[in-house]
Amino acid sequence: MNIGLIGGGGREHALCAKIIESRFCKNIFCFPGNAGTSKIAKNIDVNILNFNQLLRYLKFYKIDLVVIGPEEPLVKGLVNFLKKNRIRVFGPDKYASKLEGSKAFMKKLCKDNNIPTAKFKVCTHLRQVEDFLKSGNLPTVVKADGLAAGKGVTVCNTKKQVIKISKEIFRGKFKSSRKIVLEEFLQGEEASYFIIADKNSYRFFGSAQDHKRVKENDKGPNTGGMGAYSPAPIINKKIEKKIINKIVKPTLNALKIRKNPYRGFLYIGLMINKGEPYLIEYNIRMGDPECQVILPRLKSDLVEIILNTTKDKLSKCKIEWKTTKSMTIVLCSKGYPGTYIKSRPIKNLESINLKKNEIIYHAGTKIDKNKIISTGGRVLNITSLGKNFLLIRKNIIRLIKKINWNYGFYRKDIGWRVIKKNENY
Repeated sequence: MNIGLIGGGGREHALCAKIIESRFCKNIFCFPGNAGTSKIAKNIDVNILNFNQLLRYLKFYKIDLVVIGPEEPLVKGLVNFLKKNRIRVFGPDKYASKLEGSKAFMKKLCKDNNIPTAKFKVCTHLRQVEDFLKSGNLPTVVKADGLAAGKGVTVCNTKKQVIKISKEIFRGKFKSSRKIVLEEFLQGEEASYFIIADKNSYRFFGSAQDHKRVKENDKGPNTGGMGAYSPAPIINKKIEKKIINKIVKPTLNALKIRKNPYRGFLYIGLMINKGEPYLIEYNIRMGDPECQVILPRLKSDLVEIILNTTKDKLSKCKIEWKTTKSMTIVLCSKGYPGTYIKSRPIKNLESINLKKNEIIYHAGTKIDKNKIISTGGRVLNITSLGKNFLLIRKNIIRLIKKINWNYGFYRKDIGWRVIKKNENY
């Protein structure tokens, strides 16, 4: 098969690396891809939001299956567009994509189906915010309703800060929406639970814990993710049963009732408090950087799983996992998540000899005059597998020091919570 992969980040490099292992894969074409995918696939420089241009390339290269990595083309309806043009595609349609594309839609679905989540209020003007603050406790979480590249959530400790952040969103800080969702702040430990679903069934697709804050000890502003590890130790069998019965099944059933069944990866972002899971958010695709720690643990053929999902025959698949643990640390450009350095060469990558359980995924990179150049805020994802999170982290940091990229920074405490609990885990 000729497979088209949409996207150019670390998640897409991880997908590309796993797809190429498949017995079904003949060629991979990445739209647009990055310096990492260029080593194992053909990159096509195209605007993935220009659907007509994308379609012309897909037809030219005789693509048999399209896998969509990032959220924006999903939210904008790429799945609907490709299906209309008779191209097999993996991912949720435009309606189901509102689970991520609109926080207000997601919260209303939770309310209508008794899905445990934080108390909330949808606001379109400042008076509603002020009314919420009269009865709400601090801290308060302010969320942009639409897509915001992982930067649309702010935990506010004062009413003044809530007003400030709300005004910024109302004035158009994020192009996707001028609507906000105010939420009560939930205490607990965050975790991510993944499934893959078709219209008839779903399967577990890994768990992970991510680090959103830019600074060590989980301080500073939110980012798209500074690192992750898998599996998530906090999700035991008892909690998993609650996640499925209280969150996953009601959501999938609600979309079926609305005649828009969910197909694709679904990321369930959770807060676990005293053994009870609360839904924080849905992502309508694999997480980034969670994908980079989950896919290396997958033993089964990813393309076979995806194909069966597109045919609504997922129940025929047996999905198997390695028992090893994995972790990734994100090497970022200095200044991220604010204004960051771009177009800097990464000189030492080619000289690093990786062992069997070590992977470097490219996120914000490109090839320029035969050199690897940084293009994004998150540049590389250094991933390693093993039996012990502490030793895995030490190994990743050793690799980052070998890369020795002077224009970057990273968090040295990824996995701190689980390592603090038990260094032997």
